Amino acid sequence: MSQAQERPLLEARGIVYRYGAINALKGVDLHVGRGEAVCVIGPNGAGKTTLARVAGGLYRPAKGTLLVNGRPLSRRPHEAVARGIGSVLEGRHLFVEQNVRTNLELGCYHGNVPKQVVEERLERVMDLFPVLRKRADQQTSTMSGGEQQMVAVGRALMAEPEILILDEPSMGLSPKITGEVFDALAALRESGLSILLIEQNAPLAFELADRGYLLRQGEVVVEGSIEELTNDEVVRSAYLGA
Repeated sequence: MSQAQERPLLEARGIVYRYGAINALKGVDLHVGRGEAVCVIGPNGAGKTTLARVAGGLYRPAKGTLLVNGRPLSRRPHEAVARGIGSVLEGRHLFVEQNVRTNLELGCYHGNVPKQVVEERLERVMDLFPVLRKRADQQTSTMSGGEQQMVAVGRALMAEPEILILDEPSMGLSPKITGEVFDALAALRESGLSILLIEQNAPLAFELADRGYLLRQGEVVVEGSIEELTNDEVVRSAYLGA
């Protein structure tokens, strides 16, 4: 497992996010080091999706700071991509009337990426998910949920991010496809890509991550190494069936 560097690649400091009068996040602190995989677990309504969207530059918090390589992020999605953040949102948000290749190529929309480089990135994504090579010309709406999740991950990777943020990637997938997706994520982690994984399935998240956070009602209530989380009584009783 990789260790976090002294300066985190991604750092959230005192993040507060509100939906009207409701505080969805209440001063959340979190960091991900270079080459590190970090998970956030928690029940429905804990604020996990909100945290994923703030960390990915999609939501602007009411208070707090989001830092990438020590510099504040302006919280605009296009800047987040340019600064090395790739997001795979819950629900995937694909252009389902377009084919697989087009959806993947849209991951290179920022900047002037030469065609040859786009093709090289496509090859790497299709090596990671071989089924996408077979489905390259297939309309995305006709694919299974698991295959669409692979497209969503592949699209984020086309921008060659430094950190990949995933929100509930196992949701709605069969155990077989979940295994394939997480095998690919493990390979990405081993290649040095940083990962922030938002995932309700704690045992699955713990297999991938170096460290983790337990989020409840918008607050971090437990954090530490996977060993520490596994031995925590709150985590064990609520998420590990012990």
